[in-house]
Amino acid sequence: MCGIIGIVSKTEVLEKLIKGLKQLEYRGYDSSGVVTTNSNSFCRRRSSGKLVNLKKQLKEKPISGTIGIGHTRWATHGKPTEKNAHPHLTENVGLVHNGIIENYSELKESLNLKQVKFNSETDTEVITKLVEIELTENGLSPEDAVKVTLKKLKGSFALCFIFRGLENLLIATKRGSPLALGYGKNEMFVGSDASSLSLFTRKICYLEEGDFAIINREKVSILDCNYNEIARKIIQVSVDTGVLSKGSYKHFMQKEIFEQPAVISQVLGYYLNASDDSLTLQKYPSVKKTSRIILIGCGTAYYASLVGKYWIEKISGIPCSVELASEFRYREPIVNFNDLVVVVSQSGETADTLGALRHAKKFCKNICAIVNVEESSIAREANWVFPIKAGPEIGVASTKAFVCQLLVLMFLNMAFAEELNRLNENDKQKLFKGLLELPRIFTDILSKTKNLKKISKKLSAYKSVLFLGRDLLYPIALEGALKLKEISYIHSEGYASGELKHGPIALIDKDMPIIAINPKTDVFEKVNSNLEEVKARKGKLFLFTDNFGKSQSGNLTKAIFELPTCAALLEPIVYSLPMQLLAYFTALDKGTDVDQPRNLAKSVTVE
Repeated sequence: MCGIIGIVSKTEVLEKLIKGLKQLEYRGYDSSGVVTTNSNSFCRRRSSGKLVNLKKQLKEKPISGTIGIGHTRWATHGKPTEKNAHPHLTENVGLVHNGIIENYSELKESLNLKQVKFNSETDTEVITKLVEIELTENGLSPEDAVKVTLKKLKGSFALCFIFRGLENLLIATKRGSPLALGYGKNEMFVGSDASSLSLFTRKICYLEEGDFAIINREKVSILDCNYNEIARKIIQVSVDTGVLSKGSYKHFMQKEIFEQPAVISQVLGYYLNASDDSLTLQKYPSVKKTSRIILIGCGTAYYASLVGKYWIEKISGIPCSVELASEFRYREPIVNFNDLVVVVSQSGETADTLGALRHAKKFCKNICAIVNVEESSIAREANWVFPIKAGPEIGVASTKAFVCQLLVLMFLNMAFAEELNRLNENDKQKLFKGLLELPRIFTDILSKTKNLKKISKKLSAYKSVLFLGRDLLYPIALEGALKLKEISYIHSEGYASGELKHGPIALIDKDMPIIAINPKTDVFEKVNSNLEEVKARKGKLFLFTDNFGKSQSGNLTKAIFELPTCAALLEPIVYSLPMQLLAYFTALDKGTDVDQPRNLAKSVTVE
């Protein structure tokens, strides 16, 4: 959620700090700040709102130094105001923090008894006060002062410290939240992820749980959780800074939607051999003795998992359950040794999903990760990793990553079905043919958005919207509703269309728009009957269907968006695209912040 950048160098670091924070904007934030130390003094600038406000402050009151830390904050404890913005300072300590200190109230109360004064409402400030006391009252070194303080903290965190007058020392540590180190020539970097460091270096090291790094411009010393010196692997990352630019597009979300034909082609090329219609998925867990598959995710990844459940039970015939990661480990779930757990996360750092993975590992041997970031915590801790190959996704509302998650779930499912002899050659050929047609189908849809813009214009005038789908398309109704509420702030809900009469129908009148997804499927007539109920109550019906559905539904509504016919099993992938476009165009009409919607973060690294 929050973004951290730290730099120690032989040259001025302010410009690089700001560039690093710019790279972290995609994570979502509501304030930002930087601090440098130079000639035994701290220079700090902070601002609420967007990074442009911080830049304005720095232009009016510039600061300098060859060492500094910066932060983009997503408010947890305390309002998104300047006084709560990071970095936090005491007389001798500066700190940026991603995470939550769960026992901060208890710690703050004990400090209040010592007459310690606080200037913010944050949990982070408690850490700076504790380290300050260890430095000044107990005479400890910066390294020891931080170590003593860490023993008192409960919760998850990534921390980066700077100290007054010490122009060649950063201290970084992590517990639960991600943190990376970057290696340069006569300079070193700390960042929340590889993208924040990609402008400066390709040599990256990811800290492991409990690691403690002592950083100067010449070298880095890493200690493990027991404070024994340890070597962590330095890798060469290939983050293309070009993909972190919007290019000619107005928004990252727009760019990522329109990248999907190319991205789908890349994923197909990675997992399929088109010349002989075979999977190139060489290593995956055997399911011959698997009693159940458990799919786990949050938000969009959860909805991708719901589609995966339908596919797995239809194609592979393996019992499958889907779990919300945020609930999983708190409800004492039953996980058996022969279960297969698959966690789905774009960032690979989602705190709830990572916690669910760690809980599941206590009970079963096979943990699979479907992730976009192959060096992430989830990828490192899983037994099997299946990259979605979407490339960096900057827009907070997931688009291309969702489609790629669906594709990888399908490939994994096909591998399971082949192992169990449940995928005959004819069905396999149909699936391969349908998959290879997806880039063309997506390109076709993206070339015909005029009617979608008209529908979005109408939706932007409403306060609530219902999305309906059934069978494989029920999760797409849920995902469509999520997309719309995320970026347009219109209240929207997704329902299985058969559930309409079990409550939601009470909401339908002439002022309620309904987005219905109903191409030709085995349940087409069932859904059409549900839509007749909508029409009878004068609901504003907008139908997304194929040519067959359009020919059968003219009596229901004239507001029909026709999509190309595709393989029935792949309809969730195809119908996710117009839902993304619908949300995007509606947000444009509403004038909301498409890429960084209020209160949301791209990578949710705290619970």
